[in-house]
Amino acid sequence: MLFSSITFLYYFLPCVLAAYFIAPKRWRNAVLLGFSLFFYGWGEPRYLIFMIAAILQGYLFGRLMERYRDHARAFLAASLIFSLGLLGVCKYADFFLENLGRLTGRSLPLLKIALPIGISFYTFQILSYVIDVYRGEVPAQKSLIALGAYISMFPQLIAGPIVRYSDIRKELKDRRHTLEGAASGAVRFVCGLSKKVLFANTLGELSKLCRASGEQSVLLVWLSAVSFTLQIYFDFSGYSDMAIGLGRVFGFRFMENFRYPYIASSVTDFWRRWHISLSTWFRDYLYIPLGGNRVSRGRWIFNILAVWAATGFWHGAAWNFILWGLFYGLLLIVEKLWLGRLLEKAGPLRHVYVLLAVILGFVLFDAPGLREAAATVGALFGFGGLPAVNEISLYYLRSFGPLLVLSALGATPLPAMACKRLRGLFGGRVWEAARPAAAAVLLLVCTAFLVDGSFNPFLYFRF
Repeated sequence: MLFSSITFLYYFLPCVLAAYFIAPKRWRNAVLLGFSLFFYGWGEPRYLIFMIAAILQGYLFGRLMERYRDHARAFLAASLIFSLGLLGVCKYADFFLENLGRLTGRSLPLLKIALPIGISFYTFQILSYVIDVYRGEVPAQKSLIALGAYISMFPQLIAGPIVRYSDIRKELKDRRHTLEGAASGAVRFVCGLSKKVLFANTLGELSKLCRASGEQSVLLVWLSAVSFTLQIYFDFSGYSDMAIGLGRVFGFRFMENFRYPYIASSVTDFWRRWHISLSTWFRDYLYIPLGGNRVSRGRWIFNILAVWAATGFWHGAAWNFILWGLFYGLLLIVEKLWLGRLLEKAGPLRHVYVLLAVILGFVLFDAPGLREAAATVGALFGFGGLPAVNEISLYYLRSFGPLLVLSALGATPLPAMACKRLRGLFGGRVWEAARPAAAAVLLLVCTAFLVDGSFNPFLYFRF
């Protein structure tokens, strides 16, 4: 069930809101858990058993680690093996079987298990919980319902942000609900929905049209690459906004997941702004335990590459994802060693460098295979015998040019700065009255788009 669907907006969400706020406070975690399991089971009921098993083992081993400290390491290992094993079987088994078959020259049977939605996200949440309990940073949750609500919580289940138990532990027990918070959350949700429906979906159509065209040109390849780069930002950040907004409605405060990554001044800065919950998760639970940067240079380089290979592999079981992660790992190493000092003096050119690196990275990310990625990168720079422009590329540029300009501006702080300026001009009361009215209009426009259109993918479903 997509957030950007009529079923979710006008059937599921009103039901869960009504049940949640009618229920006594002590039952609200149970309401969240019940509706979250229903939400997850809507698309793939057979995989509910995976989530329920994951919740039960996280709860069990968390309690055992706290009660039997002498054996805490063994319980932690058992929980990690269960979580990573389940993720490995569902997501990576066929990748390893296929590559092992290539190495041995044998045809090995593949499991062909459909990837359960959100398994990468809720697995990392369980891992952070049991590791924090093992470290003694948080007490084990005594309520199975509260822990289940945390792990399965539908607002951030399928797309993050990756919420750590330590960040919402107190809110699981006691959270305040205010009209102001709910209104703010609703506006944030509608803004995220607009980013997804009005921008990401339309940009996705452009990218799809460019790739499907039988008459390719360098300009058409660039249009496809740029539109996908903008699409994945509005798609993913829009879902994060919707999750954060829904969290506010239910009394939770989830961390920000995006901070205008396309205005970054370096690749290092880009990854401080893009999918923040994932990059900080890998920093705290993999990079620092490996030794971080408090080791020899050779070991530090290994740590960086290991973390970024894992980051790429987390996104998908294919070599292009691993190389995508290593591509960024190498850029980060180069920036740390010497390029960073040059970027400080490069002025606007450093933003050009970052955008070029990001576009090339997403070409690799989006490619069906390494050969196709190499061909697309070559085509971007005029290799492959393609003409610079053709009639269809100029037609798409004219037709979608305004959308690309608006999208590029929308990926910067300029809209937020304009809203702040308008608030200053019209006054706080007028602005606060206009916000819900504007959100209602946007919701109606998004609804019209959803009723009229059929192109409504979500890119991170496959991760």
